[in-house]
Amino acid sequence: MEGGGSGRRVVAVGAGLAGLGAARRLCGHGSLLLLEAAGRVGGRVCTRPFASGLAEMGAHWIHGPSPGNPVFQLATGYSLLGPEAAREENQQVEVGGHPFLPSVTYGSSGKALSPTAVSEARHLFDTLLESARTFQGTKELPAPSVGQYLRGEIAQRVPALGEGREDARRLQLAVLAACLKLECCISGTHSMDLVALEPFGEYVSLPGLDCTFPGGASSCSGYSSLPDCMLSALPEGTVLLNKAVRTIQWKGSFREEGDEARNFPVRVECEDGDAFLADHVIVTVPLGFLKEHHQDFFQPPLPQRKVEAIRRLGFGTNNKIFLEFEKPFWDPQQQLLEVVWEDESPLEEPRTDLEANWFKKLIGFVVLQPPEQHGHVLCGFIAGKESEYMETLSDEEVLGTMTRLLRMLTGNPHLPAPRSVLRSRWHSAPYTRGSYSYVAVGSSGDDIDALAQPLPEDPEDPRPLQLLFAGEATHRTFYSTTHGALLSGWREAERLNQFFQAPSPAPRL
Repeated sequence: MEGGGSGRRVVAVGAGLAGLGAARRLCGHGSLLLLEAAGRVGGRVCTRPFASGLAEMGAHWIHGPSPGNPVFQLATGYSLLGPEAAREENQQVEVGGHPFLPSVTYGSSGKALSPTAVSEARHLFDTLLESARTFQGTKELPAPSVGQYLRGEIAQRVPALGEGREDARRLQLAVLAACLKLECCISGTHSMDLVALEPFGEYVSLPGLDCTFPGGASSCSGYSSLPDCMLSALPEGTVLLNKAVRTIQWKGSFREEGDEARNFPVRVECEDGDAFLADHVIVTVPLGFLKEHHQDFFQPPLPQRKVEAIRRLGFGTNNKIFLEFEKPFWDPQQQLLEVVWEDESPLEEPRTDLEANWFKKLIGFVVLQPPEQHGHVLCGFIAGKESEYMETLSDEEVLGTMTRLLRMLTGNPHLPAPRSVLRSRWHSAPYTRGSYSYVAVGSSGDDIDALAQPLPEDPEDPRPLQLLFAGEATHRTFYSTTHGALLSGWREAERLNQFFQAPSPAPRL
């Protein structure tokens, strides 16, 4: 290879979109190895066969499929998307992270709720949520968290809700409580009380009508087709699967047997005893994993500033429950079945008995489209502690609970049970420990930047960029997204590329 990168050894840890993106951009610069703990690439992008089609266990949509979204651009370049996604008018729609789907809202009393009442409450919630994004840089905050701010605003409006009628007011409050649960799924948190108000508006939603990857089980595509294509573009042998890393020793001086002339500052040791020496290591493991393991994962330990950022930033769980039916009980035009518990209010303390009430956190079900491809499948979404509790149950228990829930919501005690169930378990996944990051109360975008900062911190260090950090939790404005993950991988690859091309500093005497 030409230039200063020749002979440099780079190891990336984690073959999600961040690791694969970094590897692709670094191709040709010395030797490159990507170590992945799982038996597949993709990380939190994970497509599995289910019913007659596919189930996206992790990332579901391309959020904001438009020219500014690198995941959309890459997927388009690989010809992975359908014609709808390519339509220019779809790329210009501003949805603010809340795509509209034709829906029906079921109440816990066993009937569909008034669309007018539901849309009124939803419109109020969306207006309040938008106002929650305006406090960036504000010193005097009305509340520390998004949840407390929203509840305060709702409380002020209670007298006007439902035009003064008590039953209508109760219903609007119940819909607002359901809106908060949906926002928990979007933010990947147990409660919006955990999400910091001041930096909330720093997250950027790209324009474009959210789209999914097409593909039935026969074509085996889906979202995983993207990391698969990225993998196939890398030289053979670049990615080692089932290669869990135990520790990353840095600030060292390691030599290989038989080569006393050269030493490396970093040694990556795997669970199976294999070790790899490197000049630079790009760490792309999820924040949930770092929260649990950073003390043992890095030797010497990370600097205090980075440890504090890992501790303060939020990382929560958002899981899915897929249900396959023999026949649909919903109307063909319905794409979303929402759930509202009519006795709930955002102004009352939520129930804490997980065993008895976990399923009440479920926000509803998306109908997988088109049925010719997927079969008759509903995908439920559930976040937080209730979602983590769901992971501890058996498939039979989850299926039984979902059957009882749907019979209650539809008012049909004879509704046939689903044929099969499949669910994600992101909190239990040992190398993930949750779904994605959010900016928690007590943290800010500065913590995201601190997490992304390469080590060692001293710019005068003779062996710079030993550890680089990528992954969705390191992107200040696109955290929690696949495009944030991909961009962070590109960012660290470019950092190394520039370093390789720079003239070597004169040795210090």
